[in-house]
Amino acid sequence: MTATRSTGAAARAMVLPLALAQFIASYAASNMNVAISTIADDIGTTVGGIQTTITFFTLTMAALMIPGSKLTDIWGRKFCFNLGMIVYGAGALLASVAQGLPLMFLGYSILEGVGSALMIPPIYIMITVAFTDVASRGKYFGLVSGAAGLGSASGPLIGGLVTSTLGWRWSFLLQFAVVVLILVLGRRIPEQPRTGPKPHFDLGGAVLSAAGLVLVVSGILFSSTYGMVSWQVFVPVLAGLAVLALFLAYLGRRERTGREPLLATRLFRNRISNLGLTTQLVQWLIMQGSFFVISVYIQQVRGYDAIRTGLLLSPATVGVLLASAVAGRMARRRPQARLVRWGFMLTTVGMILVPALVRADSAVWTFVPGLFLMGFGVGVMLTASVNVVQSSFGDEDQADISGLSRAVSNLGSSLGVALAGSILVAAANPGGAPFAIALGLLAGISLLGLVAAALLPVHPPRVSRGG
Repeated sequence: MTATRSTGAAARAMVLPLALAQFIASYAASNMNVAISTIADDIGTTVGGIQTTITFFTLTMAALMIPGSKLTDIWGRKFCFNLGMIVYGAGALLASVAQGLPLMFLGYSILEGVGSALMIPPIYIMITVAFTDVASRGKYFGLVSGAAGLGSASGPLIGGLVTSTLGWRWSFLLQFAVVVLILVLGRRIPEQPRTGPKPHFDLGGAVLSAAGLVLVVSGILFSSTYGMVSWQVFVPVLAGLAVLALFLAYLGRRERTGREPLLATRLFRNRISNLGLTTQLVQWLIMQGSFFVISVYIQQVRGYDAIRTGLLLSPATVGVLLASAVAGRMARRRPQARLVRWGFMLTTVGMILVPALVRADSAVWTFVPGLFLMGFGVGVMLTASVNVVQSSFGDEDQADISGLSRAVSNLGSSLGVALAGSILVAAANPGGAPFAIALGLLAGISLLGLVAAALLPVHPPRVSRGG
């Protein structure tokens, strides 16, 4: 009895550093938005340059998340987690001293992105192994997923406060301090032994998947310079889609010849999981895209500084926090599919309200209804979508589906900033029509997410899970 209680306490103690790690990675993706103008002026670049660094931070995570999941099983879960934190911390330090865009890109976009891709997959795998009963596992999955949503939602407010009082460089130093804290707390994480043979690393699959994602998102980014209808956009996007199709064919060929692929093709044949992944991609696309668009509008049109920008975005933060506080209770009382649908409906209404009410000279309160509904809607569906995807597979597939799920979420973040952000960056004046068009585009994409959510079964079939 004592040994069991001690083991359970040790498992619960490791959740704090894991949740903090997920929080800081999500925080890093959104806190930059409130300091876009400040950073651009300070390091001698443009809003488009900062847009590129934000996009490539989440894109690096998306491109390397699945390979990171495989390395977790090859190098060890705790080792990958600690290595990811160290790489992430080094990137935060480099970004804090950047005097130009190249060093900012290296520290923030590349090193922090690589570090996140190494540290995030072990988080979900270690929770899966540490908590064998489904109820406890779902509880802590929800806690970590909630930390991700909280990090994204609170990023503008915390980032605005730090930037306005200490300077934007201190926001990166804050991330470094949290990394040190996580490494100290992480000493209590037990080294979980690997069961079964060590998997092989599919280098070809890793290269193809990463190349395809980078080409697609890069092509969309080019639209801010060349316009949406141009060969500079079409060529990389079409090339990226072709590479991703080749990647899927490559996976199937490796399976047929008895070699271990980067991802099992059965992960792409599960209808419920595919719909859940679609809702995840759309959720992060509209959340990060709208935060970027509204932040640029507030700073470029209204001339707000970082703290005022963060405060103006706080209704969305409050919405996410309130939804996260009741998410567990709602998940026990309502089917996950219905939560996702309600979330998309609320978010879509919020995204329509913002451009409908806000004008360049309108009162501050005109931002509140739309932002609150957006935040609350996203908070309602974040954990529910993760549960839909993870619950679609047995324990033997949890590592791979976790990596795929995180990759899709980060791809959504990249596409949101690249797609909606390019409309504003390309405009001489980001107010008026460009602002409304960008948010209108995101609202339309939110409706596509609602369609995917409507197709989710309210009572999905049970999946056999190991203990």
